[in-house]
Amino acid sequence: QVQLVESGGGWVQPGGSLRLSCAASGFTFSSYAMSWYRQAPGKERELVAAITSASDSTNYADSVKGRFTISRDNAKNTVYLQMNSLKPEDTAAYYCNAVRSRWGRPEYNYWGQGTQVTVSS
Repeated sequence: QVQLVESGGGWVQPGGSLRLSCAASGFTFSSYAMSWYRQAPGKERELVAAITSASDSTNYADSVKGRFTISRDNAKNTVYLQMNSLKPEDTAAYYCNAVRSRWGRPEYNYWGQGTQVTVSS
């Protein structure tokens, strides 16, 4: 059974840091591109960061560039999101996503259940 389990969320004050983890199982993790999405109340889910299967390329939303870092450890089947200098607008449920493409199109697409991040004073 395919599973993506996020952890590391919680409450932090503005300017603080948090590290999210996503543990994967049930599929060949090293063959998938991984990403983090977030969804705030009343808003659609948006892409935060993405990383290729071999960690040779990353992509970030403009709002988090310079503050967030996505990384992965294929030996541990885990993807991480290091979040620094957190702002109240970063408050959202964060979701882990796994995608494998074939012939330039998505073939498989898996989602975790999310972990809540709240940034406030």
